[in-house]
Amino acid sequence: MRGTRSFVEIRRQLHQIPEPGFQEFKTQRFLLDCLQDLPQERLAIKTWRTGILVKVKGTQPTKRIGYRADMDGLPIEEETSYEFRSLHPGYMHACGHDMHMTIGLAVVTHFVQNPVQDDVIVIFQPAEEGPGGAKPMLESAELAEWKPDLILALHIAPEYPVGTIATRPGILFANTSELFIDLIGKGGHAAFPHQANDMVVAAAHLTTQLQSIISRNVDPLDSAVITIGKIESGTRQNIIAEKARLEGTIRTLSVASMDKVKARIEAVVKGIETGFECRAAIDYGSNYRQVYNEEQITREFMNWVRDKGAVRLVECREAMTGEDFGYFLEEIPGLMFWLGVDTPYGLHHAKIEPNEQALDVAIGLVTSYIEWKSASE
Repeated sequence: MRGTRSFVEIRRQLHQIPEPGFQEFKTQRFLLDCLQDLPQERLAIKTWRTGILVKVKGTQPTKRIGYRADMDGLPIEEETSYEFRSLHPGYMHACGHDMHMTIGLAVVTHFVQNPVQDDVIVIFQPAEEGPGGAKPMLESAELAEWKPDLILALHIAPEYPVGTIATRPGILFANTSELFIDLIGKGGHAAFPHQANDMVVAAAHLTTQLQSIISRNVDPLDSAVITIGKIESGTRQNIIAEKARLEGTIRTLSVASMDKVKARIEAVVKGIETGFECRAAIDYGSNYRQVYNEEQITREFMNWVRDKGAVRLVECREAMTGEDFGYFLEEIPGLMFWLGVDTPYGLHHAKIEPNEQALDVAIGLVTSYIEWKSASE
């Protein structure tokens, strides 16, 4: 585990065991075994559910500097060319969490061998993809004891080449909310539509009307998205559907816009209930706060990266991506940045193959930044 090649192997082993949120049992065991292989004199380790908190004790600590890595996989059947593909059918590390965890292990390893003045806290957080592990982890007694004073995280970015990172002060990722709408009408025979309330037609109208919220209720200088990614309804071609379920997502660049979009969704759904004489239920599922990079810290970080000259820095635009690291940044000053991994396939794609040379880039950048922050304050 003590070299770049070994970290590549660790990433590949993690890639083979993707697990859903709060079920990362093999992942947690693997990480704990790796941590136990390290010298223990400066290490303190705690678990929280399927997550792990690691403290590398500083020489004369006055603060705690944190790095957060997410752990869970996605319900995607892998289609990569890897020899080390997922061993768990129907699950894949398609969002780079295997990379994020490997970098976290490398950070621990580096500071065990090269301690700095301050304590370094590495947080392996479960359930980022859902139902959301950051908020309950922040509320835990385990994290409260070692809560960082500054926190850093990264996310792989397929569109940037290796050796490039991207970030910006202020909002980086959007506020997000899941969206589930159930419509319940009256089924019947296809030949007698007047005796039924057709939920296929109701779902079609609702899907169209939801898009009018973005075009007519959101300030055009603001940004918001409603996407319906899945509709389920009906049983046979000659039976009028009694039920329909719409599943989607809402994304906004402000909390106020999220509240407004939800209020309009509820009003539109009430109209569907009246117009189609049906019942409806809305569930917003998991909600994530925006990732808002603390402006002074982020500008300082960006200037440090430019001065260091080891990587290319891009000041990027905000994205509609969702990330529950936003909950950490609500309570702890810090930032997140994109890490270029140079792959033609996007996040959550079954064929995504991040360039593993990015591990070296990230490990060097994160450890150097923590060393600089510890020495400069």
